[in-house]
Amino acid sequence: MKDILQGFKNFIMRGNVIELAVAVVIAGAFGRVVTAIVEGLFTPLIAALFGKTSLDGVLQFTINDADFWPGRVLTELISFLVIAAAIYFLVVLPLNKLAERRNRGKVEEPEATAEDVLLLQEIRDLLKDRPTV
Repeated sequence: MKDILQGFKNFIMRGNVIELAVAVVIAGAFGRVVTAIVEGLFTPLIAALFGKTSLDGVLQFTINDADFWPGRVLTELISFLVIAAAIYFLVVLPLNKLAERRNRGKVEEPEATAEDVLLLQEIRDLLKDRPTV
């Protein structure tokens, strides 16, 4: 029983399990922020432009008893773009700026190419074969 509890403790204390739990909590909170942006800004904007709070019924038509709802596609497309923009501007862009600040002043050493390595190996071999004084 003690081994099982120790194994469970080791599993829980792994970094990736804790990071995943934090990511789920943050994602839930971020989802509420995005929902507030959509409901507080874009839904009223759609209502002001089209006279409806949703585009679902816009451009709806029927052919041979088949209903087509292009407005639903527009609604989901706008939602996707709002979510993508929110993620980019609230998460990706600030993290990129933070990484940029951290890397300021650091000089990256260029990686040696295969030709450079071969040349250095030739020089090493020539120096090794040279008689010592």
